[in-house]
Amino acid sequence: MVEIAIIGSDMQEVIGSAIAINLLSVGIIPLWGGVLITIVDTFFFLFLDKYGLRKLEAFFGLLITIMAVTFGYEYIRVSPDQGQLLKGMFFPYCEGCGTRQLEQAVGIVGAVIMPHNMYLHSALVKSREVNRANKKEVREANKYFFIESAIALFISFIINVFVVAVFAEAFFGKTNIEVHNECFNKTSPHSDLFPNNTDTLEVDIYKGGVVLGCFFGPAALYIWAIGILAAGQSSTMTGTYSGQFVMEGFLNLKWSRFARVILTRSIAITPTLFVAIFQDVEHLTGMNDFLNVLQSLQLPFALIPVLTFTSLRPVMNEFANGLGWKIAGGILILIVCSINIYFVVVYVSALGHVVFYVIAALLSVAYMCFVVYLTWQCLVALGLKFLQCGDTCPIGLTSNPELFLLNNMEKDDTPSNR
Repeated sequence: MVEIAIIGSDMQEVIGSAIAINLLSVGIIPLWGGVLITIVDTFFFLFLDKYGLRKLEAFFGLLITIMAVTFGYEYIRVSPDQGQLLKGMFFPYCEGCGTRQLEQAVGIVGAVIMPHNMYLHSALVKSREVNRANKKEVREANKYFFIESAIALFISFIINVFVVAVFAEAFFGKTNIEVHNECFNKTSPHSDLFPNNTDTLEVDIYKGGVVLGCFFGPAALYIWAIGILAAGQSSTMTGTYSGQFVMEGFLNLKWSRFARVILTRSIAITPTLFVAIFQDVEHLTGMNDFLNVLQSLQLPFALIPVLTFTSLRPVMNEFANGLGWKIAGGILILIVCSINIYFVVVYVSALGHVVFYVIAALLSVAYMCFVVYLTWQCLVALGLKFLQCGDTCPIGLTSNPELFLLNNMEKDDTPSNR
């Protein structure tokens, strides 16, 4: 399931990069051409990979800086109400919101908290030279890992605030005719994107850049596109590394990054290319919204195992999660699963056809069975033996799991693997 999330994330990278390339080329390069160009960044990524993880981290930092600067520029240019922004940040409330708004909220959860990144942040600690037999060094390393992750998450939070605030301030309450007239008066080649009616404006990452260009100047459009392109490239890197860690950790498959990138990118490009060729940009961005929701649906399959393994004392020893973290993590997982169940029910009820009802119902039942089974296995592993009935499948633990994991980490820390 986590691999599905990784492929979905790679599809989003393809979509975002194709849209960014189309905007930067003023439509000269079609969307399907942008999809094909994303093959090039795959080989560029593999080229950088030869120079080691530190070089990739530096490049990744550059991409994050580009995102912060570009989206920060849009934020300053649009100038949202700071008081309302802070109020909404700490007291979230949406007056008159319905199913559509909830779907977008769920999509944001999936887009921001990408499931596979749970394993990426956990596995990257193996790249640091730490004597894991020395508990004092491990404790000190954990402190700095926590600080490093906190800084990264804070920067990510700020960037997401920029994007959401720009969308809310620049696009909320506008009508199609208002945007159409503004774009037409500015001689924008994209004015035909917006019908000449009084319906409420609906935007996506493509139309968002166009509207910004019409209301705040061409520079806003191109800077927005550069930010989207940088976000797409960073997504490629995180997806590749996290996919490799997931395959090695769960399936013990030692694939090269080259093979992983080729596989995931091939799977991602094929459906995206068909949509780009035979449909318009609205279908492509709609596909992106669906993938955001898919990421949210995959969250339990990342959160539950991570919470379980980090709570197992045979694995973590004295660094295992305490009762407070277990309860907080369990509540978070319960909230995410509840939102997903609600969304599935709403989605199925809106299909309007018996065949779709049956297919969606079967998929929903299968999904819930997966979640329940995974939860049951993890609870048994955490010591709730009264839930055990018959023989349960082991979840990857050996008779001496702490030695098994330590040996694996030592192998990964050898100079040949750095």
